[in-house]
Amino acid sequence: MRLRANELVHGLLAGEGAKRGDLASRRPAPFAGALGLTRVDARSSDAAAEILMAGQSQGLFAAPDERRVVLVEHAEALSSTDVIGVFPADAALVLVAPEPMRSARARSRKPAGKAPATSEVALLDAVENAAGTIERYDRLMPLDVSRWITARAKLAGVTLRPDALDALASALGADTERIENEITKLAAWANGQPVTGADVRSLVSGAIESDVFELTKAVVRRDVRTAAPLLERLLADGNAPQQLLALLLWQFRVLLFAASDPRPADAERMAKAIRSSSGAILRYTQYARGLGPRDIARAYESLYACDISIKTGRAESDEAALLLCVMDLCGVPGADYREFLLVEAPKKGG
Repeated sequence: MRLRANELVHGLLAGEGAKRGDLASRRPAPFAGALGLTRVDARSSDAAAEILMAGQSQGLFAAPDERRVVLVEHAEALSSTDVIGVFPADAALVLVAPEPMRSARARSRKPAGKAPATSEVALLDAVENAAGTIERYDRLMPLDVSRWITARAKLAGVTLRPDALDALASALGADTERIENEITKLAAWANGQPVTGADVRSLVSGAIESDVFELTKAVVRRDVRTAAPLLERLLADGNAPQQLLALLLWQFRVLLFAASDPRPADAERMAKAIRSSSGAILRYTQYARGLGPRDIARAYESLYACDISIKTGRAESDEAALLLCVMDLCGVPGADYREFLLVEAPKKGG
């Protein structure tokens, strides 16, 4: 959305339409003039008033020739389209919706039935009545993320090793704005040298979570031969066992919601409940297939047993406790850490 919004905003200011084609290989459109951008979330109760005020008001420190642009997110939530008709002609209005918007004209082609209420919102019609244009674009899907990152890296002049590409794709997902920012940062840091997976892990926020996610995927597959070396590397990199345990627990919480194969709107509501992002839940969906509530509950019990065993000193070492927990999650016989809760904790100083 970031690149499409960039293109639409500058097209509006220049009086041009948007160009068709692949956004992944297109540079952001430059704009030489002063630009004042205001973002409004249409889900707020007074969104219409905010939009109109942003379009009418020049900023206190704005340049005299600054062009006002109002970008409305979740435009499908607008309760009234009146603001479109009265929006100032000397400002630009961009409406963005993640789901298809409604049109009364499409309904008029259907067999006659009950007449719709006159107050019903028909956003597409209001845009067209105001001589606006409608652009549709596809959501960036998980399988397309690597291709997108590769294309953006080429534009930035930075070479990504295969392990760096995998680490970036896992850490950033389909967040095109973060992809743009992180690639720009990596290009400046690399100074012409290839970027490795180790570089991504040390420079990109969230890369450690992506490494733990690889561990989680191996655990879900019950692949102990992949999971054990991954855990060993994470520990060797200086990550604390309790930090890794907390990340594993958080990722299984996301898997619990992802296992229901939610739609984007449902994923957004779920994300608020666990303080995550809808993108993370949707990204985990393909790995959660086949997992049921009992599987997640069993994993929770193992992770909880590991946590208690570490905190009460029942384990030989924190690292050994976490390794045994991962083996248990992978289904290795005799590695059930819940049995450690039946062992009396050693006395301090004993």
